[in-house]
Amino acid sequence: MDKESLKNNPLLCDIETGMCETTDDNTNTASQNNVQSAKKSVKAIYYTDPICSSCWGIEPQLRKLKLEYGNVVEFEYRMGGLLPDWNYNSGGIGKPSDVATHWDEVSAHYDMPIDGDVWLEDPLDSSYPPSIAFKAAQMQNNEKALLFMREIREMVFLKKKNITKWEHLAAAANIVNLDVEQLKTDFEGKAKERFEADLKLGKELGVRGFPTMFFLNEADENEVVYGARPYAFYEMAILKLNPKATKSEYSKKWETLFSIYPTLTAKEFSELSGTPRNESENVLNELSKNGALEKLTTKNGSIWIKKNTSQ
Repeated sequence: MDKESLKNNPLLCDIETGMCETTDDNTNTASQNNVQSAKKSVKAIYYTDPICSSCWGIEPQLRKLKLEYGNVVEFEYRMGGLLPDWNYNSGGIGKPSDVATHWDEVSAHYDMPIDGDVWLEDPLDSSYPPSIAFKAAQMQNNEKALLFMREIREMVFLKKKNITKWEHLAAAANIVNLDVEQLKTDFEGKAKERFEADLKLGKELGVRGFPTMFFLNEADENEVVYGARPYAFYEMAILKLNPKATKSEYSKKWETLFSIYPTLTAKEFSELSGTPRNESENVLNELSKNGALEKLTTKNGSIWIKKNTSQ
């Protein structure tokens, strides 16, 4: 696989920059004046994609950000359209199996479990169907939509499920208590328009890859964090826009964390609880041995699940 092919394939994320880049050559930079002001003092417009491995990589930081600054920041998820289909890159990477090894490498880099074998066993032909399904979920309930996004990400990254297939999208919707029939109606109808609107705004804002997070305040000042970055980058963006923003204190006990986020990886648990990473896995393993948590193991790491959860 040559370097040019690596650079041009949006699924082959650049580990150094933490970006999964699109193939769109539009380099318009953003005037964010057309984005509505938030009710909270800062708004975060998060451009992502269900199969963006770097976006999975920032879940620990993002979850902590919501706990500490959720009282200040309103998060708005937008879909970026990472993989339209396999015809997007003429002369470049031509087959899904090229992504499998890369996902395994990304998993080690971000210390988040990802099993790239989905690209060998049941490869996805596009990221558009799960993106449109997410927009349909947002039409019902924003909080449930975020649970839905997490569920389909766990499906594709850990369980090797092809989340372009309706059976998996419906199963995820059922798990998070969305109305599956309504989801299908919206998926086949208005959600497509909302997805197209996300793509259009993304071009206007100059989004070239994922994750991209735009932070805005009521004075139309903005900070942009490109790619997967350490927690401090996101925190600094918020504090630049609202220097008076204060962190919310939250309980770091495992019971509390799993009541908020019913599934956690060892990296996430470490980030949220303050437990050193070399100890976090031992703590979680002990809890699973005692029957408090369930453990799902992949070839590239594990995730722990709160028992008797509806998620």
